[in-house]
Amino acid sequence: MQHQSATRVVTQPQNDAAKSATAESAVEIHDLHKSFGGVDVLKGISLTARQGDVVAIIGGSGSGKSTLLRCVNLLETPTSGQIAIQGEPYRMRAGKNGALVPADRRQIQRIRAHLGMVFQSFNLWPHRTVLENVMEVPVHVLKTPREEARARASTLLDRVGLGDKLDAYPSFLSGGQQQRAAIARVLAVDPLAMLFDEPTSALDPELVGEVLSVIRDLAAEHRTMLLVTHEMAFARDVATHVVFLRDGIIEEQGSPTQIFESPRSEHLKQFIKSVA
Repeated sequence: MQHQSATRVVTQPQNDAAKSATAESAVEIHDLHKSFGGVDVLKGISLTARQGDVVAIIGGSGSGKSTLLRCVNLLETPTSGQIAIQGEPYRMRAGKNGALVPADRRQIQRIRAHLGMVFQSFNLWPHRTVLENVMEVPVHVLKTPREEARARASTLLDRVGLGDKLDAYPSFLSGGQQQRAAIARVLAVDPLAMLFDEPTSALDPELVGEVLSVIRDLAAEHRTMLLVTHEMAFARDVATHVVFLRDGIIEEQGSPTQIFESPRSEHLKQFIKSVA
């Protein structure tokens, strides 16, 4: 990992520096700001995730975690700053009020088609079967031949343990099954990076493990992930790097061992104690 620091950042030494120096950048964020109605939510976030990194983003409610993820795939347009995906910056320009707006919508659509986001609330199309949900973007956005998309969707659903649910509708699935279907839908676009926004927060406790197991398997494949989570034990186990957000900035970042065993920031110490 290579990171540029915002105000009050505590950056800790990296054990895999040699590996990171040669790995290709997957997601690069520089001096990212985002305001809503004059309220500053992100206040200068700079962060680089290289290919194969699993970056766990932790912090309290209102710290800016979800907004950061939504800016990465432009579900929210940053107020200022720059984001690059695999070395290609989003082309943005200043709008009428000075805030950024996309300068090349075709470029944005092309990149976003290969950025997979898994939301808290699954966001499956209720009128389509699980198989159709996974096929939708490959067929209609990426123009994958239907039979090819069907075969890949079937394989991916089997992989996440839903091979017997191809023709089921989301309303007939448990929350854990719906979230696993949502993960299969993301995998169907061959994502450059996977963005997880607290993927287990809407699940009953007994269903959390089945979703975390799928994410753990993906991490073992060295897929690039940015993972907002409140599952601290899971973050410690699967992340290559942990980022602690507080009040719109990165207050501290480092390896899981450094963050959870030797935190420097008093706020981080208090946060870890509160969620233990």
